[in-house]
Amino acid sequence: MGSLTTMTARDGTEISVYEAQPVGKVRGALVILQEIFGLNSHIRSVCDRYAQAGWHVLSPALFDPARAGTELEYTARGVEQGRALKEQVDSRAEDDIADTLRLADPGLKIAVIGYCWGGSLAWRMACHASHQAERRIDAAVCYYGGELPVLSALSPSCPVMAHFGRQDATIPIENVEQFMTAQPEVLSHLYDADHGFNCDQRSQFSAEDAALAYQRTIAFLEEHLCNTSY
Repeated sequence: MGSLTTMTARDGTEISVYEAQPVGKVRGALVILQEIFGLNSHIRSVCDRYAQAGWHVLSPALFDPARAGTELEYTARGVEQGRALKEQVDSRAEDDIADTLRLADPGLKIAVIGYCWGGSLAWRMACHASHQAERRIDAAVCYYGGELPVLSALSPSCPVMAHFGRQDATIPIENVEQFMTAQPEVLSHLYDADHGFNCDQRSQFSAEDAALAYQRTIAFLEEHLCNTSY
């Protein structure tokens, strides 16, 4: 459904953006933020699914400034490569996301939804209001963002929903519970699942939990972006 386009970031870097447009009425705009595996087929399928549900979707290839066109496998080697690339671009990622936000119709409300590293970035975007000077974020959804517990002292400037897996060894449950205590206004959900449970290309995939998280996310977006029944 979607296709690749290109945007020029504020420093002049060319970055690919996957864009998926809905057919018919547009409910709002979404910026989907990738895992450490790049703007791969899984993330593109997530974008297409939300577009089919009525959203205008944009997803920047956040690794492009370091290595354009990166798509990594869900293997130990892929994790190693993804972490290395993340370290190269993490400091500029928020600016690149802010530039992506400006591509959406200014008449639409907009949310960011992130997975893994993208989940952490979604939280950071919700809390770092300086990046929203030109485009306000109306909601954020964080799927198993590892930085949320260590950044629990930040204050979001928009409604936030967070999804965590109880079996996620990379985000220990005690740290998740500390985040939930520190951020009672965040609508946090726990699943009896592992890290990456939303991705059907990973061994940790849980169809039941992914479906429930998607249903909750859609309801959250409806409430904060369009205020209409879905």
